[in-house]
Amino acid sequence: MTRRLLLALAAVVVMTSTVLLDRDGYADNRDGYVSVLDAAYYSGVSLSTTGYGDIVPVSRSARLVNLVVIMPLRVFFLALLVGTTFEVLTQRTRRQWRLNRWRSRLLGHTVVIGYGNKGRAAIRALREAADRNEQFVVVDTSATAAQEATDDGHAAIVGDATRAMILRRSGVEQAARVIVAADRDDTAALVTLSVRELNGSATITVAVRASENVALLRRSGATSVITSSEAAGRLLGLAARSPAASEVIGDLLIQGNGLRLIDRPVRPDEVGSSPKDCDDLVLAVVRDSRLMRYDQIEAFAEDDRLIQVQTRP
Repeated sequence: MTRRLLLALAAVVVMTSTVLLDRDGYADNRDGYVSVLDAAYYSGVSLSTTGYGDIVPVSRSARLVNLVVIMPLRVFFLALLVGTTFEVLTQRTRRQWRLNRWRSRLLGHTVVIGYGNKGRAAIRALREAADRNEQFVVVDTSATAAQEATDDGHAAIVGDATRAMILRRSGVEQAARVIVAADRDDTAALVTLSVRELNGSATITVAVRASENVALLRRSGATSVITSSEAAGRLLGLAARSPAASEVIGDLLIQGNGLRLIDRPVRPDEVGSSPKDCDDLVLAVVRDSRLMRYDQIEAFAEDDRLIQVQTRP
């Protein structure tokens, strides 16, 4: 675009200089004299094919120059203008086509609202536990955060996730999971409402600061709500009372060596057995969308999902 603009300015300069070299061959209906401003004005209206007719070539040499030099400059200028317009329209169409094609390929992906510390940590946790390559689409109001997400290999959209148009761009209607890691609890509630309106089956996980907003988020459609500030405060209190216990909790939460929490389907050979028969500690079972604690489980059934503490290899 800059190159085309410079070429257009160069055409105006060349034409203005050409007119000035033979200014006596032009007649100005206003005062009969062609100044530098008049020459630039004549170049502008001639190249744009406006042609008011107040300045005209009258001598043979001036008319010959108009035929040999100025006419090709006019054609060049128009071609440049039309080419620029066509290129802009083509780029916009191509970009929209690529966006629609990319969006049609999104299915069962994860949309992350907010690419701060919480959003990045959530993606790392999902990638660590994933059996296949996960697709992530990040939505953030900050262009810098979106660029960081792009640099990390994720698709990123700059915009306000409370708007349905922005959520649709992220393919939220086909998403399997949505993680809301907004900076404010009221923003998290609005985003959750918008997401649930567009996708009634996705798992929506929301992080909030205040525990009194948990009930509001659940009514808004959140599947699970994490109280970040209260969880951090409890961990601090636990660390003050029992550093060893807090170290175990931290080991479960932070990627690296040690323990990890997993969610896996029960194996056929485990059906009918009890949690004590498993090599790793079973904390809970999800049965018919209901969470059962370890002390409520007598035997595993088909279609159970085990929440288990596993030792990392």
